Amino acid sequence: MMYRNQCTAKEKLMNRINEVSFAVNDVLLYLDTHPCCEEAISFYQECEQERQKLLKEYAQCYGPLTVDAALESGGDTWKWVQQPFPWETEGGCR
Repeated sequence: MMYRNQCTAKEKLMNRINEVSFAVNDVLLYLDTHPCCEEAISFYQECEQERQKLLKEYAQCYGPLTVDAALESGGDTWKWVQQPFPWETEGGCR
C-alpha cells in the first residue's frame, strides 16, 4: 500500500481550518465556566479572526464551506451547490 507523505495545498488549508475551529470550540467551552477570563476571551477573538480569514481564503480558492462564506463570495449565482461535497470526492463516490 502506498501512502502520500505530502498534503495538497487544499488539504493543508482544510487541516488548518480544522485546527483553528477546534481551538475556537474548545475555548468557548472554557468560557462557559470562566466567562470573565480575559486571557480566554482574547484567545477566542484571535482564533475566531484567524478562522474567518481561513474560511474566506478557502472559499475564494475552492468554494465555500459555510453559508456565511457562500454569501460573502458574491456574484450573481448561488455557488454553494456548484462544488462537490466532501463525501462525493473523498468518500469514493466519484
